[in-house]
Amino acid sequence: MTLKRQLLLVSLLALMLPWSGCEFIRETESALRAGQQQMLAGAARAQANYMAEYVEEYPDRIRDGLPAEQLFLHTLIQPPQIDGYIDDWLLHPASLRTVRGTQGPVRMAMASHDQMVYIYIDVSDRNVIYATDHAMILDDGPRYADRVTLVSSSPPYLEEHFFFAAEAPGALVSYRPGRYGPEPEPAISAHWQDVPGGYRVEARIPAALLGTNVGLVVNNTNDATQRAARIASYSGQTPGPLAKPSTELRRIADTLVLPGMRILVTDASGWRLAVAGTLSEKNTDASFGNGWSERIYDLLVEDGEAAASAEPNPVGRELEPYVSAALDGREMASWFRGEENGRAIVAVAAPIRDGDEVLGALILQHGTDAILSSTNKGLARLINLTIVATLLVATALIGYASWLSRRIRHLSVAAEDALENETLHAALPSALAEDEIGDLSRSFSHVLQQLGDYNAYLRTLASKLSHELRTPLAIVTSSLENLEHEPLNESSAGYTARAREGADRLRNILSAMSEASRVEELMQHVEPEAFDLTVVLQSTVGAYRDVYKERQFEFECSIGSAPASGSPEMLIQMLDKLVDNAVDFSAEEDVITVGLADQDDDLLLTVTNPGPALPEHMRTQLFDSMVSVRSSENSRHLGLGLYVAKLIVEGHGGSIAADNVDGGVRFEVRLPRQDAR
Repeated sequence: MTLKRQLLLVSLLALMLPWSGCEFIRETESALRAGQQQMLAGAARAQANYMAEYVEEYPDRIRDGLPAEQLFLHTLIQPPQIDGYIDDWLLHPASLRTVRGTQGPVRMAMASHDQMVYIYIDVSDRNVIYATDHAMILDDGPRYADRVTLVSSSPPYLEEHFFFAAEAPGALVSYRPGRYGPEPEPAISAHWQDVPGGYRVEARIPAALLGTNVGLVVNNTNDATQRAARIASYSGQTPGPLAKPSTELRRIADTLVLPGMRILVTDASGWRLAVAGTLSEKNTDASFGNGWSERIYDLLVEDGEAAASAEPNPVGRELEPYVSAALDGREMASWFRGEENGRAIVAVAAPIRDGDEVLGALILQHGTDAILSSTNKGLARLINLTIVATLLVATALIGYASWLSRRIRHLSVAAEDALENETLHAALPSALAEDEIGDLSRSFSHVLQQLGDYNAYLRTLASKLSHELRTPLAIVTSSLENLEHEPLNESSAGYTARAREGADRLRNILSAMSEASRVEELMQHVEPEAFDLTVVLQSTVGAYRDVYKERQFEFECSIGSAPASGSPEMLIQMLDKLVDNAVDFSAEEDVITVGLADQDDDLLLTVTNPGPALPEHMRTQLFDSMVSVRSSENSRHLGLGLYVAKLIVEGHGGSIAADNVDGGVRFEVRLPRQDAR
C-alpha cells in the first residue's frame, strides 16, 4: 500500500469525533423527547378525565365487526356545488369509503356543512340502465334500472329510503316511498354525472331528514329485464350508526388546546369525534434546509414510528397502535418524524373512562420544535463543520503524502539513474533538507560516492597492475633467457621451459589488461571519418565466416546505407569482442546473427547468439571492468572484452546493452547516424 493511501486511511480516524458528537446529540434528543412524553401524558390524563364528564356525547360501543361498516360524516369548510364532482369538497383522496361491487369498486363519502349533509357516490358500471317510470325507481319489476338509495333510521323507528335514479345525466329528482307510490322529495338536490366506465351521484340533504343510522345502497343491473344486484355500505339488514363529529366536544377541545398542540377525541370504536389545534407550522429554524445535509441528518437521527402517522386518519377512524391501546384501557405514547422537515412529533393517547367503561380515547400531540430545534440546528452545524473539516484534513494529508512520496520517488529515481549512468558523485535530491528524507539522501550520496570510488579503482586496476608488473616480468624474462644459454641438465631445462611459458602467458594477460587503457587513449585522439557501416559489416561478417568455420553467420540489414562517423577500425574491434563472446557461449553449427537497422534516427547494430541466458543480477554489471559470467575453468578471460566494447561505443556517442531473447542473448549497439546530427 502506498504512503498516500496509508495517510488517507489514518485520516479516516478523524471521523470518530463527529460520530461521538452525533451519538451525543441523538441521546440528547431521546432524553428531551422522553421528558416531553411524560409531560404530555400527565396533560392527556387530566384532559381525558375532563372529557369523561360529557358522557352523552359518546355513542354506545358497537359490537365487534360492525364499526368498520359505519359511514363517517366529514366536515366541509365550504358548501360544494352539486354537479357530480368531488373536487370542491377539499377532502383527502383517501377519505372515500370503498366497497367492492359486481363490476368494480364503488367509492362513497358523506360530509356536512351548515345543517346540510352531502353524499357522493362513484360507481363503476360498464352499462348504465336509466329509469323510465316510477316502477323502475322502486325496483318492483318487471323492469329494472340503476339507482342509488340512501337508507336512514333512528332505531327503533322505521327506516326512511331516498331513491336516486336518473332518466338521463344531469339534475335529477329524488323520491321516497309514499302511500300511492314514489313521491318526490323537493328538499333534496341531486345530480347524476356519467363518466367513462360508470357514473357519479352527488346530493345535498337537510340534516333534519336523517336519523342516527345511515347507509348507502347501490342497485346495479346490466339489463332492464334482470333484477339489480345490491351493493351496500353495510352487510346487515339495517345500517349502522353514522359516525359524526361532536360539536360540544370540539368546543371543549378548543378551550383545552395550547399553541403547537393538537387534540383528537375518538369514540370507543376509534371514530373521530373532535379535533382541535394544529401542530407548529414548518419551522425553518428547526430544520436546516434541503439537499445533502438534510439527507445526512435523516441517516443520523432516530426514525419515528414507521407504521403510523401523526396526521388524523382521512377515513375518520383512528386505529394507530398507540390509539388502539388507549381504547383497550391502556395509556400509551408514541412519536413520529415529520416527512417535510424531520422534526419530531410526540403523541400520547389516554383512555376516556366512565367508571370501568371506556368511552373513547383522547390523543394529545405536540411538535418538538420548541424543545428540539436547538438539537436539529446543532446537529446540522456539526454535520457541516465535520464534512468541511474532514475534507480539509483529508486534502491536507493527501497533499502532504503526495509531496512526501514525490520526494522519495525523486530520490529513488535519482539513485537508479546514478547507477545506470555511472554518475555516482552527483548530488541527490533533498540532500539539503533537515528531515529524515534529507538524512536518507545524504546516506545514499555517501554510499554512491564510495561505490563510485570503488568502480574507479576497478577501472584503473588493470592499467596499474600491467604497469607495475611489466618491470618484474621483464626481469624474470631476461633471467630465463640468460639461463637458457647456460649448460643445464634435462630436468633443469624442463623447469626453465615451463617458467618461460608461464612468463609468456603472464605477458599476454598484461597486454589484455592494458588494452582498455590504450582504447581510452585512442578514442580521445582518434580522427573521425565518414563511412558506410553497411559496407564495413558486410566485409567483417564475411571474414568471421572464414575464421569461425564451425559457426554459421548471418547478416540481416533492413537499410540500404548506414552513414556513420568515427573509426571503422575501432568499431570492428568492438564487433570482434561481441562476436568472440557469441562464439564462446554458442555451440558448433549454431547461427550467430549480425543485424543492422534504422531506429529513431539511430543505427541499431545487433549481435544475437543462442546459448545460456544472462543472470538477472549481472545484466547491469556486464559491461563493467573485470566482470565476467564465464565459468572458473575458463580463467584466461579477465572480463575486459565487453568493457572495451563499451568504451568504443561510448567513444562514438552511442550506447550498448544486452538482453535475453528466446533461446539466447542479444547485444544491441545504438550509434548515431551521420545525417541525423
